[in-house]
Amino acid sequence: MASTAPAKVLVLCTGNSARSILGEYLLRSRGGGRFEAYSAGSHPTGRVHPLARRVLSERYGIDASSARSKSWTELEDMEFDYLITVCGHARESCPHWPGRTIRLHWGLPDPADPSLSETEAFDRFVQVAERLAGWVDRFCALSDAERRDETLLARIASL
Repeated sequence: MASTAPAKVLVLCTGNSARSILGEYLLRSRGGGRFEAYSAGSHPTGRVHPLARRVLSERYGIDASSARSKSWTELEDMEFDYLITVCGHARESCPHWPGRTIRLHWGLPDPADPSLSETEAFDRFVQVAERLAGWVDRFCALSDAERRDETLLARIASL
């Protein structure tokens, strides 16, 4: 029986410090080996937000200690099956990716609001992660053929 290579997925946002990191690590964890997940940013902050790591660890049991904030230019020579933007800026400014990449948009508010208290900020990160986890779970539940149906994929973000 032939094995299929994992689908390559790139999750993009502006800073690559929170939403895209959450998406990458949730997809790695919940994808059952069917996906090779990456994340990057259009204007990376150079650091992963500590609350992103904390939420992944405390709420999902995921170790994201190896996560790092990086530019999408580091990955521009790779071909991806799926490109998922999680913020409007990344959606608008994302370059054309080589190959037959299916583009999805799972827009989320930036949880890194410096005006929030530590407790409020953590709660915001939890909310964003829960929304992403729902989308990731629905994406992972699709068959390979269903994941090629762009109309079906677009519905995931509306749920």
